[in-house]
Amino acid sequence: SIFLGEQLTTILDEIEKRVSDKKMSSEEKTELKLDIGKIPEILLDNTDRNRTSPFAFTGNRFEFRAVGASANCASPLTILNSSLANQLREFKKDVDTLLKKKVKKDEAILQVLRKYIVKSRKVRFEGNGYGQEWIEEAKKRGLSNIVDVPEALDAYVSKSAIKLLSDNNVLNERELKARYEIRLETFTKSIQIEARVLGDLAINHIIPTLIKYQNIHIENVKGIKEILEGEDINEIASLQVRNIKDISRRKHIIESMVNEMINARKVANKIVDTRDKAEEYSKKVKPYLNEIRYHIDKLELLVDDEIWPLPKYRELLFAK
Repeated sequence: SIFLGEQLTTILDEIEKRVSDKKMSSEEKTELKLDIGKIPEILLDNTDRNRTSPFAFTGNRFEFRAVGASANCASPLTILNSSLANQLREFKKDVDTLLKKKVKKDEAILQVLRKYIVKSRKVRFEGNGYGQEWIEEAKKRGLSNIVDVPEALDAYVSKSAIKLLSDNNVLNERELKARYEIRLETFTKSIQIEARVLGDLAINHIIPTLIKYQNIHIENVKGIKEILEGEDINEIASLQVRNIKDISRRKHIIESMVNEMINARKVANKIVDTRDKAEEYSKKVKPYLNEIRYHIDKLELLVDDEIWPLPKYRELLFAK
């Protein structure tokens, strides 16, 4: 979605409302031009900034905020600049078509602008672009919401992308397909590395720590039972007993999921086709990362700081 701000949106709405395919009177054009003449002031002074929009107009420029911290911004800038250049060419063609029909130049420009304003309405959104509100609204508007990386990367080799970049002499089809393959391989290897690291951390660091901490509780419960013979241990040592059960349950889940993740990775590694392999990693391997992390995060809140092998979240956030 794109955020324009209240003032710029008002101007576009005014153009859409006042301009039609019919010939405009001198009074109508004068009134509209006077209003449009206020745009430079808005460009300089508008401070209506939406921090939740991936593509926002912020006073005198558009800010594209959908580029990841580890990404090179050259790739999205290439697409944005190519799209802009292509649209300027289309704009001139549309205006020239109306001029050939004896429509006056200023009216032709306004009529074409109005057509673009109407067509762009679906992607203009003034609310929270990262919230559930926009996901639901986008669905109503018939817009796509791609959350799967391989599916998103398919845009590189879509007919529209190939036409856009080849027609503007930016990238040809072969170059786009090469970049597509590289992106898919990079994604697959990233998930592969993350899965291996997580598996190592879980089995060689987290699980031994859980066993050690669980044994401390077991010994504690045994000691309480010896000292307070005949007492209700489940009531007196309820915290220790609950922790022992919780650790046992989550430890079993983590071990099972790590084994399942390893087997899923083995299956994926046998796939030759780059796209199919990336899809397999995305659908069958990647989900385990969040599931395993969820249980480890819960255990992080449970296990003693002194024996937990990794920095805890609060230590990362507030380390001095």
